[in-house]
Amino acid sequence: MLSSFLLPDGIRRVLVTGGAGFIGGTLVRRLLLETNVQVFNLDKLGYASDLTSIDHVLGQLGNAANERYFFLKSDLCNSAEIDQAVRFVDPDLVFHLAAESHVDRSIDGPDLFITSNVIGTFNLLQAVRTHWQQLKPERRDCFRFHHISTDEVFGSLGDTGFFNESTPYDPRSPYSATKAASDHLVSAWHHTYGLPVVLSNCSNNYGPWQFPEKLIPVVILKALASEPIPLYGDGKNVRDWLYVDDHVDALLVASTRGELGTSYCVGGHGEHTNRQVVEQICELLDGLKPKGAPHARLIQNVVDRPGHDHRYSIDSTRITKELGWQPRHSFDAGLFATVSWYMQRQEWCAALLKRAKYNCERIGLSNC
Repeated sequence: MLSSFLLPDGIRRVLVTGGAGFIGGTLVRRLLLETNVQVFNLDKLGYASDLTSIDHVLGQLGNAANERYFFLKSDLCNSAEIDQAVRFVDPDLVFHLAAESHVDRSIDGPDLFITSNVIGTFNLLQAVRTHWQQLKPERRDCFRFHHISTDEVFGSLGDTGFFNESTPYDPRSPYSATKAASDHLVSAWHHTYGLPVVLSNCSNNYGPWQFPEKLIPVVILKALASEPIPLYGDGKNVRDWLYVDDHVDALLVASTRGELGTSYCVGGHGEHTNRQVVEQICELLDGLKPKGAPHARLIQNVVDRPGHDHRYSIDSTRITKELGWQPRHSFDAGLFATVSWYMQRQEWCAALLKRAKYNCERIGLSNC
């Protein structure tokens, strides 16, 4: 595990945008449990947001957490709110994770992705730039802004090759296009205004506490309920799967040790077709819940996603060689832990889905 020695002495106040989300929540919990910094969680509390996991950690820490954790309900699209929030937080380090992230939803409603991912990032950059420019020299020298993005900005690979930091951008969905735009804004604020930034582009994350709209939790819940498991197209689309705790390791290393103005590609060394992932989940459930076996009988091919990228795969050489990061979890171990976790948290999933008014139904078919 990484611990507080990774954080320079000058980092005392950390702002995490999107800290009620899947990756952001994992990062917030790590900061609370393994460092002594003050953590400010800024989130608008959208449909996929949930604070249960953080509440659990706060309960473990007791009164010690009262002076270290602050939640701010703010929307990045409201520039006045964000200006005020950044002034209040007075951060030494910013992790920018807040974003609309589901490709299928971006197909149905691209306007929300443009306002959240592009305008929201612009508003945050403006507020942070003003804050950074007003810091005393010793704090300015220590300050960092880490923008977290996705490998989807690079488009689609063929059957061979890997994405790396020099891969040209070629986004194919409204989601990836807005993330690409936000990447370019962050890079521009570094080159134009000198804002000290680090960027990272990760592969598909999975693990506990993920909102049940992404592939792995959807398949688990469908199988547990003995409902049809949807498999897009022929199931041969390939993704590089990254366990969320390994991603947080990379975020902590890159934000504190990364070269300013540099981007780092973060992959899990877990390349599998969607069909392989679905079938492996079914095999695990056959052992964990034999009564429903064989769960693979539930798999049904459905109409493919519009513009579905064929393959993502990341070359993580730079972050490994320069910063010493590498994933600690194999895909097999991470998937077993994830399946086991969701089996024990079905009530949490049901409550979250009910609140979001979503029942794992198919979306993103506007153009089909």
